[in-house]
Amino acid sequence: MSNLYLGYHFKVEPKELGTEILIAELGEKPFESFIETEDGFSAYIQKDVWTDNVLEGIYLLNSPEFTISYTIEEIEQVNWNEEWEKNFEPIDVDGKCHVRAPFHPKTSAEFDIVIEPKMSFGTGHHETTHMMIQHLLDMEVVGMKTLDMGCGTAILAILAEMKGAEPIDAIDIDNWCYLNSIENAERNNCHKISVYEGDAELLKGKKYDLIIANINRNILLNDMQQYVDCMNKNGVLLLSGFYSEDIPFIDASCTEKGLTFVKKLERNNWVSLKYVN
Repeated sequence: MSNLYLGYHFKVEPKELGTEILIAELGEKPFESFIETEDGFSAYIQKDVWTDNVLEGIYLLNSPEFTISYTIEEIEQVNWNEEWEKNFEPIDVDGKCHVRAPFHPKTSAEFDIVIEPKMSFGTGHHETTHMMIQHLLDMEVVGMKTLDMGCGTAILAILAEMKGAEPIDAIDIDNWCYLNSIENAERNNCHKISVYEGDAELLKGKKYDLIIANINRNILLNDMQQYVDCMNKNGVLLLSGFYSEDIPFIDASCTEKGLTFVKKLERNNWVSLKYVN
């Protein structure tokens, strides 16, 4: 094997949902790493396993709902740590929670979370993750049995454990997210988190005091009844992954299932909502 890589630099619009779907599709191909960029992401493949039809059959590239363009660059011996360092800046949420990569220095923040994002999303940089962190920082969660649905990097499950929630289930349908969540939980010395690979089917017979679901609107609406069925009395549901225009649909689904709206957070048109049972 040579050390030559090809880097595909994608511009994706709308970015968040398009990037998530396209990375999932490219994951079925021999691409071995993905890095989020300002207007999309970069995907890397070893030149030895590349073929000129590597993007054949990628649905999203032909979808009228997304505008996608890309350039290709030949790269010698990609240093992934260096790439993360260039693209992953530490973040601070309300002066209480610091999210950083392993190569960033530790701070005196009350909650210092170390995330190796790899191919998963949920570094705290995106508005939805940032708002979910804010919700958790504002809550008393000690002893709450918690579900982090669509856990990504498990950042929210990790913060929940740091704040005293237990036990915690972290679930993601994506194999990279599943593996990355296990790694990040270990990295942050979390012992109350159980990580599962799958979807809402895994929730049958489970009960939680706190459910965190940072996914996209369609999945939230599709799985909402399963979330509600899993909530203990006075349970809390934190939702994000959608825009302010989606609020009427999300709110109607929640209220018709007996939930009561408590709080809304908004950042750059992205929204996070809190409900209680």
